[in-house]
Amino acid sequence: MTNLDATRLRTLLGGFSRAKVAILGDIMLDRYLWGAVNRISQEAPVPIVEVERESARFGAAANVAENVASLGARAVLVGIVGDDDAGREVLSLLTGRGVDVDSVVTEPGRSTTTKLRVIARSQQVVRADSEVTSDIEGDVETRILDGLRRAVADSDVLIVSDYGKGVVTRTTIAAAISMARDAGKMICVDPKESHFASYVGVTAITPNEKEAGTAVGVTITDENTLLSVGWKLQKQLGAECVAVTRGEQGMSLFMSDGELVHLPTVAREVFDVTGAGDTVVSVLAVALAVGASMEEAAIIANHAAGLVIREVGTVSVGPAAIERSFKDAGEGERVG
Repeated sequence: MTNLDATRLRTLLGGFSRAKVAILGDIMLDRYLWGAVNRISQEAPVPIVEVERESARFGAAANVAENVASLGARAVLVGIVGDDDAGREVLSLLTGRGVDVDSVVTEPGRSTTTKLRVIARSQQVVRADSEVTSDIEGDVETRILDGLRRAVADSDVLIVSDYGKGVVTRTTIAAAISMARDAGKMICVDPKESHFASYVGVTAITPNEKEAGTAVGVTITDENTLLSVGWKLQKQLGAECVAVTRGEQGMSLFMSDGELVHLPTVAREVFDVTGAGDTVVSVLAVALAVGASMEEAAIIANHAAGLVIREVGTVSVGPAAIERSFKDAGEGERVG
């Protein structure tokens, strides 16, 4: 296993601010109502949540872009929002975080994907979604591809954040991969099961266990099925790395040179895995952009994911928090 010592880690983390990342994907706004449950409704057998506060966070590709920006890198986001309050809010929030949204297309008549979660004492009670999932086409598709071409040309690495909401289609995937290859740029993908066949030849792909298993028709239930799925995917896609994210069990890397690497989670407690995949692909891409090896990038991404799954909802982390995570994990001999 790669020895990521203190000097190397700090060199990589210190270089994050030089990275330029293009992100193609589905933009979401996550809304939260936070409160407590003290009684059951008389109208129906459901809990009454007494709302104490509200908040809004980034979802999907917006969360990836915000993660990239939090790492100190330049994030250029390509996607669509609706001509609605949610779309204007998410663009305003992204701009405030330093994300370049000039290539985000506003499509009249299409609602911005919004997920409302009601949380009572750290437990999700219910989620309500508002979304349109039809594939983009026509003028909107043309504008997306034009923005993507500019973003890829000015970036070190491309991230595709596929949540199946209509931006990442077979057409846009093929165009994105072609643009990145022609420009000599790396491609990191957080995939959706239905598009796996389109991701042949990408640099790295980061499915979770369910996505990976569904893609090859095998449910991952133990070590043997994990190995079967991982190696089958690696062979089918020809990716330099298939990184299967496994929640509280960490991450398993299936490398093009035949090496298998298991990275156990560094989280002491697991509250919520929401957004962990966004964090993994973000950190992986930024680290690769500044010269990390695939294994070094995955080790750093695994630490970042261990930080976000300790929290409820989507959160982002910066280089300082990642460095502290290495020390807190008892790896002081190598990184402290």
